[in-house]
Amino acid sequence: MGSKWRKLKLVLGLDSCVHIPRAFDDSSSSSSAAARFSGGISPAVVSPPGDTSGYRPSTPTPSSSGLRLPKSGPKSPKGTCAICLYTMKPGQGHAIFTAECSHSFHFHCITSNVKHGNQICPVCRAKWKEVPLPSPQAVFDDDEALDQQTIISPHKNETDHNVVNTVEIKTYPEVSAVPKSAAHDAFAVLIHLKAPHSGTKPDIDGNSTGSSPVENSRASVDLVTVLDVSGSMAGTKLALLKRAMGFALQAVNSLVSNGGTNIAEGLRKGAKVFADRRWKNSVCSIILLSDGQDTYTVNSRPNSGTDYQSLVPNSIHRNNGMGMQIPVHAFGFGSDHDATSMHSISEISGGTFSFIEAEDVIQDAFAQCIGGLLSVVVQELQVEVECVHPHLQLSSVKAGSYQTSLVANARLATINVGDLYAEEERDFLVTVNVPVDKSSDEMSLLIVRGLYRDSITKEMVALEEASEVKIQRPDVRNGELVVSIEVDRQRNRLRAAEAMSEARVAAERGDLSTAVSVLDTCHKALSETVSAQAGDRLCVSLSAELKEMQERMANQRIYEQSGRAYVLSGLSSHSWQRATARGDSTDSSSLVQSYQTPSMVDMVTRSQTMVFGAPQNKRVLRPAKSFPERQRRQ
Repeated sequence: MGSKWRKLKLVLGLDSCVHIPRAFDDSSSSSSAAARFSGGISPAVVSPPGDTSGYRPSTPTPSSSGLRLPKSGPKSPKGTCAICLYTMKPGQGHAIFTAECSHSFHFHCITSNVKHGNQICPVCRAKWKEVPLPSPQAVFDDDEALDQQTIISPHKNETDHNVVNTVEIKTYPEVSAVPKSAAHDAFAVLIHLKAPHSGTKPDIDGNSTGSSPVENSRASVDLVTVLDVSGSMAGTKLALLKRAMGFALQAVNSLVSNGGTNIAEGLRKGAKVFADRRWKNSVCSIILLSDGQDTYTVNSRPNSGTDYQSLVPNSIHRNNGMGMQIPVHAFGFGSDHDATSMHSISEISGGTFSFIEAEDVIQDAFAQCIGGLLSVVVQELQVEVECVHPHLQLSSVKAGSYQTSLVANARLATINVGDLYAEEERDFLVTVNVPVDKSSDEMSLLIVRGLYRDSITKEMVALEEASEVKIQRPDVRNGELVVSIEVDRQRNRLRAAEAMSEARVAAERGDLSTAVSVLDTCHKALSETVSAQAGDRLCVSLSAELKEMQERMANQRIYEQSGRAYVLSGLSSHSWQRATARGDSTDSSSLVQSYQTPSMVDMVTRSQTMVFGAPQNKRVLRPAKSFPERQRRQ
């Protein structure tokens, strides 16, 4: 057999040595082998009839057991690029790269090769030491140097700046007076926070308009978008995703959908972008746009409870102690998306969940989120509530999804609020047990302090003028005590959120009649409150939302298609007191319109006046299935 290989070598005129495979036996003289060249570049070996492995690739690899070429092997025809097979002639507008092994290629061809990690000559398999792109690919170094946006005018003193950028704190006791001889259990005190205005109208390209340098400034934002382009996003969903991203970017029209959905890997890459960036802005966020059908992480663990924690990298878990807060604002597309998965991702990271049901909502929903992110004026806000009277203790702190702590024998509470958008408001309800006290005509209950970082100056700001809560202690009650409408309003919000959560639990176990009953009972109780009868805007919105949820729980099919996602988006909004998109909530005429800030409204208005392609009719997104990415484990 060896003699046949040598003869074949002489016939073909090869000046290279040929390795005789050990699998070939000299006794198999009837076996035939032939070698040919494809375009005179790469040799191939035809397997003998008894070989069931099929034909070998035309380009030899180190693992091939067939024809092996040394580094001094065949050379590509002079003047031809071995990668694209086109001619290489100087002066034709193409740069030519000559490697250390003396083989030449088009520069753009070899650059593309090296970008994908190939540092071996395609012709002779020599490993190169010098390549066109020597920089490591693992480092995200494509970000740009930051511009110094904050320019404080010398004519503006520090006092003027603090007046513009100070968080407002107000407190409202449940009632203004409690008789000396009476005790009041679970006495409610409302803590109301309002962020300062930004003094600017941020554009989607980062520009702003204003009069003074301080007012022109806004916090720079590092924003990463994780786009789902799996098979389940095919058709209308992908077109709308491009349209939404086109509101901020102009380079997404080349997206195509295929393969499975790996949300966890997408979020890991998004977190890595933040970890590896050279230039760091103070405001960070990830926007996840997907149908939420993860076909890798969650579904690959049969016979076990769904672990949504595994979808979110530890580095972006809220309250992870790493000092980097990167909320994920999730947008779920269509009636077939996994709303539970998307809502869990947003809750774990400290972001919000929006439900995109109709085609004409996606761009406005995205614009609403961007409007908020571009108007961050307060960061790392922390609120302290301390009892003043020696016999008082805090019995509860109702702060939704915000982290709270109760220390010092329940006399000191801390609420970690985090970031606030311009003119955004937060309301927290704390309760204390007011004892009998005949010693004075007035009682000091609580004192509220605040500390936060100014997103423009990056300096920590303490709210020195702490808000103290006092009530009168008369000898006898003078007439009927009037409950504060501000406290009543927030009680309604908390009552509605609890009813939504309870109804969802009932619906998930298939008891839709109980779920509807819970919502209806809450709706009736809400209508009898002081704030509702006064026509309070928040109460009107809550009533409309409760009725909408009842309709979406009419039967199991409707609940699966839209009810679950609608309820989860509502819970996300109320727990963070931040606007989310669900149903027609971004429409200016919608009754379900809570927590929107002026910056959000302005950005949604811009979205509605910008045209990306032909106007779309209001249609519900149709489901599409992901292509199977691999055989699932049994």
